[in-house]
Amino acid sequence: MTIANEQKQGLIGQYKRSDSDTGSPEVQIALLTTRINGLTEHMRTHRKDHASRRGLLMMVSRRRRLLDYLKRVAPQRYLDVIGRLDIRK
Repeated sequence: MTIANEQKQGLIGQYKRSDSDTGSPEVQIALLTTRINGLTEHMRTHRKDHASRRGLLMMVSRRRRLLDYLKRVAPQRYLDVIGRLDIRK
């Protein structure tokens, strides 16, 4: 669900493109992927939590839009991100 601040800073450190980068598509996709994975585990045990399911679907669609943008603008960066995060297309 939410990401601990230390984990978030670690992800930003791994995926940033420059020293002051915190909002590039790669960073946003990495953060969303972490939140999606956490929420997916939550949904495995709480099958009837429809509010969380709605949030999960919104995060997945937001990540999909970011991936589509990255694929359109920089195809090599797109391939690098999906390879590093192990996301299937």
